[in-house]
Amino acid sequence: MRFLVYDRLLGIGDDYWIEDDRGNKVFLVDGKALRLRDTWELKDTRGRVLIDIHQKMLALRDTMVIHRGDEPLATIRRKRLSLLRNHYLVSLADGTGLDVSGKVLDREFAIEYDGELLAVVSRRWLTLRDTYGIDVVRDDADPALLVAVAVCVIHLAEKERGEED
Repeated sequence: MRFLVYDRLLGIGDDYWIEDDRGNKVFLVDGKALRLRDTWELKDTRGRVLIDIHQKMLALRDTMVIHRGDEPLATIRRKRLSLLRNHYLVSLADGTGLDVSGKVLDREFAIEYDGELLAVVSRRWLTLRDTYGIDVVRDDADPALLVAVAVCVIHLAEKERGEED
């Protein structure tokens, strides 16, 4: 299952659609302006909130939190010592985790669970400028969660790059 994301800097209040590989709108990333923390909602085509994404307020390192309904689903933060590549850890509510690594700012990274590939984020197989794809390679994977993880990781990497400049 492939999704297309028209790349833009994820600013507060930005809304954009994520489409499938046939051009059908699948998810709306709804940025919430005028909030104390960075916040988005991932919605389906009917406007139902599937996943709530927000920045954790009191954390030593930038951290994003994902909820489904009122239930926490995942916490995302950068791994401490990752010099050559971006490396993020996704701690799932059930105690397991996902590993995200690659060149996040270039939109070239992988999302793995226990060493098994779940999704690849890439610009390589696309001809459209300023577009990247999220290719969910496992049928039993949660596409909404993987899209939310990609949104969070890219936001954290962009924010970190902005702090370095």
